[in-house]
Amino acid sequence: MIPDTLIEKLQNTQHLVILTGAGVSAESGIATFRDTLTGLWENYEAESLASEFGFLADPALVWGWYEWRRNRVLRAKPNPAHHTIAQLAKQVEKLTLITQNVDDLHERAGSCDVLHLHGSLHQPRCLICEEPYSFPEMTSLENTGDTECRIEPPRCHLCDGPIRPGVVWFDEQLPAKAWQLAQEACKNCDLMLVIGTSGVVWPVAQLPYLVAQKDINLVQINPDITSLNAVAAYNICGKAGEVLPLLYAAAFDKA
Repeated sequence: MIPDTLIEKLQNTQHLVILTGAGVSAESGIATFRDTLTGLWENYEAESLASEFGFLADPALVWGWYEWRRNRVLRAKPNPAHHTIAQLAKQVEKLTLITQNVDDLHERAGSCDVLHLHGSLHQPRCLICEEPYSFPEMTSLENTGDTECRIEPPRCHLCDGPIRPGVVWFDEQLPAKAWQLAQEACKNCDLMLVIGTSGVVWPVAQLPYLVAQKDINLVQINPDITSLNAVAAYNICGKAGEVLPLLYAAAFDKA
């Protein structure tokens, strides 16, 4: 299942870049963005829950939706893919972890300095002055059960502006520093693993092509066929939580 040549490349890499997408978090039971717009929320347009316009129109609805999502993330646990990626960082000379996911499962598994290109549910900020906001240690989540919830957002302690979710909304730019570091890593790595992403959300989707056009080894791990199948040097069909532990064991576990 794991090509010997890929095992050798992983053992010898000097700079490994890993890009993870929604498929990795889905294996921990976290619904993708589109999944969260079904069921309770199927009567809302995506833009009304994931845009500044929608937030200004109904702050309690939008904040309540993101608290509903954050509640589910807090109840989820890192899966073998998250844990294996954290272990890989201890085996290779350098590892840059880039994610499209807005949860903190990579960090809870032990990964550090994760580049969150789509922001984070756990790092809200003031809509007006952008002052970071920290959730109280014992955040009450009783109102985020299996019913539609409306929760008024907290207020900024500096300017009294409303606190907004820390994710990247429609028509917003990616976090400038994280995006710069991600591009630089892809241009300078010698091996890249693209895991659990469909490769259709731009501009993040261009990162694997920065690697492919430089003849750097590009590896895709995904149970589905994507546009990257045509450009990846290795296409491994399977779930991240199953493939990554096998890849790690083949490369680094001593017999």
